[in-house]
Amino acid sequence: MAIKVGIAGARGLSALMGFRSIEGVEVTALCDLDADYLDAQARKYGIPHTYRIFEDMLATDIDAVVIATPMQLHVGQTIAALQAGKHVLCEVTAGVTMDELWWLKETVEASDKVYMMAENCCYIPENQIVNRMVEEGLFGTVYFGEGEYIHDIKALAIGNRRNPEKTSRTKTWRHYWQLGKRGAFYPTHSLGPVMKWFKGDRIQSIACMGTGWHTAPEFRQEDTSITLCQLESGKLIKLRIDCISNRPINAAYYTLQGTEGCYEAPRGLGDTHKIWLRSMGDKADQASWRPLSDYTRYLPDRYKQASAEQQQAEHGGSDFYIVHDFIDAIRNGTPPAVDVYDACEWTAVGLLSELSVMNGGRVMEMPDFRGANAYKDQIIKL
Repeated sequence: MAIKVGIAGARGLSALMGFRSIEGVEVTALCDLDADYLDAQARKYGIPHTYRIFEDMLATDIDAVVIATPMQLHVGQTIAALQAGKHVLCEVTAGVTMDELWWLKETVEASDKVYMMAENCCYIPENQIVNRMVEEGLFGTVYFGEGEYIHDIKALAIGNRRNPEKTSRTKTWRHYWQLGKRGAFYPTHSLGPVMKWFKGDRIQSIACMGTGWHTAPEFRQEDTSITLCQLESGKLIKLRIDCISNRPINAAYYTLQGTEGCYEAPRGLGDTHKIWLRSMGDKADQASWRPLSDYTRYLPDRYKQASAEQQQAEHGGSDFYIVHDFIDAIRNGTPPAVDVYDACEWTAVGLLSELSVMNGGRVMEMPDFRGANAYKDQIIKL
C-alpha cells in the first residue's frame, strides 16, 4: 500500500527521515506560509510540491497529513484533513479550547481515517524501558508519578525564529497561546509518558496552583504552575510546567513510584536515569539507586535494532518511531499509539488547569472523552 504524505509546517520536517525509511511511503508535499522558507526547505529535502494554502494541499492526491503548525490551528486543520479523506498525525497539543476537543472527538469518530497525536516524549528510550518494566510488574503496583517541562521560551514569544538577525519585536503566536495562558498550558510532554505507565487508567479530576509573577510579569503565564491529576483509581500524578524561570532546560523529567520500586530521571550535572527495586535485596535502611542503563534488556527490540541514523533522529529518536506507528495504524489497523481520547484528555488537563488556577486551585472534574455520548456529558462542572 503506497502512501503519499503532505507536511504542514516546518516543524513537521523532523518526521521526514522516518517516512523515508518506510518502503512505499513518500513525502510529496510541503505547506508553509513563509514562501522563501518553504521553497528553500523543499529544495533542500527534494520535496516536489509546495503549497502556501493548506486547503490547496488537501485537494491533491496525498493520503496523509502531518500537522505541525501553531497549536491554535491544529483542530481546524485536522477536521479539514479528515473531512477531505486524509489520515492525520498532529503535533501537540490537540486543541486550545474544550469545545475544540469535542469537535475533534466527534469528527474522528465519524471518520474512517487514522488520527494520532504526535506526543514524542512517550517514545524517549528510557521511558520505553520503564514502560516495559511496568508491564512486567517490576515496580509492583504503581501509584504516583511526576512529569516536568522546564524550558525557558520567553525569547520565542517575540521576533522571527527563522530569521533571528531581524530585529522585529512582533509578538509570535507563542506570546498568546502559550505564555498568554495561565496554568499547565503545555501538559502533554510531562503527562503523556506517565499516563502510559498507568495502564488502563484515566484522569478523573485536576487542580492547579501557580507561583504568581516574578521573573517576567509582562506575560500572563506564571513562573511555575503545579497541577495535580487524580486518576479514576485514586492514584496521583504531579505536573510542573515552567517556561518563564531563568534556569537551564529540563524538558523531560519524570518519576514513578510503585509498591516494589521507583524510577527517577536525571536532574542534570552528571545525574543519570536511575531505579531502585525491592528485588535488588537491599535492606530497607540501605537502599541505593542503580543506573537504569543496567536494564536495557527491557528496551523494545526496534530500539535495539535501530541504525545510527535512526538513533540520531530528533527528540532522542522519538520522531522516527512515531512515524512508524502512524503508518502501521494506516496500513494494518493497529490502534494509534496516542488516540483521540488520550489526546483530548491530556490536552484538557491544560485547559481545565487554567480554570482551576484562576479559582484558587479549585478541583475540576475531567470529562470522560471515551465514554461521552451526549451533550450532557460535555458539561464542565465548577
